[in-house]
Amino acid sequence: MTQVRDRPVPRRSVGSPRAGPRPRRVLGRDWKLAAAFLSPTAVLVASLILLPIADSVLLSTTERHGPETVFVGADNYTALVGDPLFHAGVVNSFVFTGYAEIFKVVLGLVAALLLHHLPRGRAVLAGVLLLPWVVPTVVTAFTWRSMLDPIFGSVNTLLTDTGVGPLLAGLGFVNAWPAGWLSDPELAMPSVILVNVWKGVPFFAVNFLAGLKAIDGGLYEAAMVDGASPWQRFRHVTLPGLRHVMIVTTLLSSIWTFNNFDLVWLMTQGGPGNATAPYVLVAYAKAIQQLQFGAGAAVTLVMLPVVGVLVVFLVRLMRRGEGDGDRAGQARTGRRRGLGWAALVGGLALLAVASPHIFWKAAVLLGGFVLVAVLVGRAASALAARGRARPARLVNAGGSGVALLALLLFVLGPLYYVLVTAFKPDEQIVMHTSDLWPTPWSVEQFESLFDGQRFGTWYLNTVFVSLAATVVALCCAALAGYALARLRFRFADGFTVTVLLTYVMPGALLFIPLYQLLSGLNLIDSPWSLVVTYPTFTLPFATWLLMGYFKTIPADLEEVAMADGCSRFQAFRRITLPLARPGLLAVALFTLTNAWNEFLFAFVFITKEEYKTLPVGIQSMIFGDVVPQGQLAAASLLISVPVVLMYAFGQRFLTEGLTAGAVKG
Repeated sequence: MTQVRDRPVPRRSVGSPRAGPRPRRVLGRDWKLAAAFLSPTAVLVASLILLPIADSVLLSTTERHGPETVFVGADNYTALVGDPLFHAGVVNSFVFTGYAEIFKVVLGLVAALLLHHLPRGRAVLAGVLLLPWVVPTVVTAFTWRSMLDPIFGSVNTLLTDTGVGPLLAGLGFVNAWPAGWLSDPELAMPSVILVNVWKGVPFFAVNFLAGLKAIDGGLYEAAMVDGASPWQRFRHVTLPGLRHVMIVTTLLSSIWTFNNFDLVWLMTQGGPGNATAPYVLVAYAKAIQQLQFGAGAAVTLVMLPVVGVLVVFLVRLMRRGEGDGDRAGQARTGRRRGLGWAALVGGLALLAVASPHIFWKAAVLLGGFVLVAVLVGRAASALAARGRARPARLVNAGGSGVALLALLLFVLGPLYYVLVTAFKPDEQIVMHTSDLWPTPWSVEQFESLFDGQRFGTWYLNTVFVSLAATVVALCCAALAGYALARLRFRFADGFTVTVLLTYVMPGALLFIPLYQLLSGLNLIDSPWSLVVTYPTFTLPFATWLLMGYFKTIPADLEEVAMADGCSRFQAFRRITLPLARPGLLAVALFTLTNAWNEFLFAFVFITKEEYKTLPVGIQSMIFGDVVPQGQLAAASLLISVPVVLMYAFGQRFLTEGLTAGAVKG
């Protein structure tokens, strides 16, 4: 009987990894716990991203005829072939993204190099340069919109007083003076690009600065011993060392810029005419304004492969093949570099064809920057070669100081404009006297903001929505990130890839099906519509970031705790979460500020005054051509202060969390 009882037990059961119940063998050792940890994120991602995308595909094959929706097949797609508005939107999106990314990479690299070689005050200046990226987009848009106003704006006044404005007109940079920056079809797009560059350069600069710190200083010393010039050290040491961070930063920024809606809408609403209307605004006009949801969905789906190709192309460039030291590896590296240069040249050629009136101006500006830098560098090198070390250092320091001063003026000028305008009385703003200083200082703009507007209600709505969305995203991301980093189960890699892909999905692809979904649930014009939908753009990134951070925590600590009797969940709660505090704070800060600044979903889903958030409420303060500049400046100051304070106190945790997450994730 003993032999009969033992016969069904296979010999490999002892110590075999395939031992155990069938679900465990098929799904993995920790599949039950993984299912519990991943369920909240899986439900949100499936219901708010994957299903809306599938619904968008079906929606694009329909058309609304009165109260009825009929199936039209591919008619919405074929109609786009002859749609001039769609054509203009596609061209505008490419032009906007192409020029913005070129200038952000160049200026961000210059800013990072200046800060990296600064002997003192680097951290303070880095925090100051981060301000444009931190302040809400609605603040950025209205600040620059006021400054670029042809009558009351400070830009025309300043350029006229200094004589630069008439010089620009004489050189052909503007058609006439004073310039109508946002009303001239040839100047509107460059103006919007300028504002996007102003807001995006700090993000590039901070990331490039972190990359410069990671480059081994011994490489520079070896290059100097070999007699390499500063340009050769930059080309052969700095640029290869920054390759990874440059590609990742450009990838993220390109996706954000290509799908930008709020900045363009708040500044120009796509005008004059359709001169600045990107494809996202075209989709919004068709779906929300014209109630043709199928046509709007077709616009977003047609452009989705463009984002996909961009992601695939940049990720392939980011991959580093093994064995690059052999001939095959060197050949692969050469092909990748050749492909990159070919893509760059092809992109520049397309920009030249699509926008010749912008291309030559951008080329002159960038050429001027490069020429000045080369002249300063050659002068310093020539003096050093002659043994005149002190004059060479003075030339280097002087050139760097002038460049840093110009960068600070570019970054802080608009923020200073907001500050002084918020404390100006209406009479001074209207009469356009003493632009640089309030005379006298007044708080009437703040008083009228709370008395004449529902600013307090908007503020409370924003606080509630931001905190609620942050709690949801943080809880779900912590559980999912831990499961993907620690637990062993099947399909973990597939789930990780899905999370990363949903992160790059544009909001333009989601707002149309989400609008229909929320309408069916009677959540339109409710703060809960924002609490429910905000995780679509915060949860995937938060999960990826925390997954990378959890991987930096030694697993031995949890194993010791479990050996002492703790369950896996208890070890996660008592050991891992406290050690992951910097990563959790970074995710909370990122999620909170994104929810605080979000415009597109709040603009589409909320129309009632009592439920508006700050970005949408501030936008509604403008009635036609009536722009209350003083109240807008006061509102911009009040909406920016909490975000700036959060970043000021949490900058260290943000940097630590982002660095660990980016490296390991």
